[in-house]
Amino acid sequence: MFEGHDPYLVALSVAIAILGGYTGFSLAARIRGTPGGSNRILLAGAAAFLAVGIWTMHFVGMLAAPLPPDTVYLVLPTIISFLICALVVGISLFFVSIGEPSLKRVVSSAVLLGAGIASMHYVGIHGLSGHFAIEHDDVFVLLSVIVAMVTAYGGLRAFLAQQEGFRLVVTSIIFGVAVSGMHYTAMAGMHFVPLAAGVHQHLGGGLAASQQILSIIVAVLCFVIAAGFLLSLVPDPRRQNLVPAMAGDLAPPADVLVPEPVAAVAAPRMSMAPLGGVGRPPRPAPAPRLPVEGADGTHFIDIADVRSVRADAHYTRVHDGTRERMCPWSISEAEAQLDPALFMRVHRSHIVAIPHVAFVRREGDGAIIELGGSSPHRVPVSRAKIAEVKARLGLSRRHA
Repeated sequence: MFEGHDPYLVALSVAIAILGGYTGFSLAARIRGTPGGSNRILLAGAAAFLAVGIWTMHFVGMLAAPLPPDTVYLVLPTIISFLICALVVGISLFFVSIGEPSLKRVVSSAVLLGAGIASMHYVGIHGLSGHFAIEHDDVFVLLSVIVAMVTAYGGLRAFLAQQEGFRLVVTSIIFGVAVSGMHYTAMAGMHFVPLAAGVHQHLGGGLAASQQILSIIVAVLCFVIAAGFLLSLVPDPRRQNLVPAMAGDLAPPADVLVPEPVAAVAAPRMSMAPLGGVGRPPRPAPAPRLPVEGADGTHFIDIADVRSVRADAHYTRVHDGTRERMCPWSISEAEAQLDPALFMRVHRSHIVAIPHVAFVRREGDGAIIELGGSSPHRVPVSRAKIAEVKARLGLSRRHA
């Protein structure tokens, strides 16, 4: 498969795919816990770095291949191959980021993305021009398409999982190796057939670029990916200062007096007030489910599955331990509908399910709560709510 290839460029192509995957997936991991507008920017950034990583890996692999010496690259097919890659990556990520990420939706997105990656490869291959024709083995074409679709499915699953840390590194390595495997599988089934004497391939008057020019373009894109990778390593300000601490670190500063919350048993009327509210009119019975919007209509999440509710303009985002989904309620309406025995408003923009709190830590003037689930996420706690959070979690010191 690698006969005649430059081993250094092969290694570089795999590294580029891994860095592109890491940058794209790390941006995806930062989508949770950000406002709606920032979500769209991060989604676009994730799609852009994944597309650039896949396309750049492809052409680094082409530079590593033993091509005929008179080979040039037709500009139009080369540009089209990049547009195909960017388009299918963006559509696929958008398709799985809205509504319910059902198996059918993810598989159909993977088929689209895999077919797009394969199309990008073969359009780029047929952008090669010279005194030769290109032939492909049908078996390798089919195998490369299958590898592309399997790779796409794994990449979309990683995108939905929004992994961080060591799992993100492992996922990126697997993604980069798989994308590279698709390219070199397709290259193993490609053959150059010399044209008969006196026969010249017609370039159609189109612009063509030499391998040297392509090398410059690819080098620039490699720097872009490397820069994005380095920027992705910069800690998110919301997650800074996350050093190990004991539960006692949640105590407010000595010079700040924060009143201890009144226990529910001492003031039973609080069970009839909105979350964190006192002295308000009696509220209706807590809602058993929360509505969330999907591409095919409105779904309902059982209260037991809700981890947190986050304000998003006039609506909210409900996290069920796997991902966020849009809820038509406002944060105030959600606060009024949820059972205060199970939920607490810990920030002006966040409500959390106390039974699902898996981790709490002081951060700056406030604190951070982590909610458990297959995709754990963190929620900020305002300074004024720290004492009440401690009481609800059983961390307050009780005196006789």
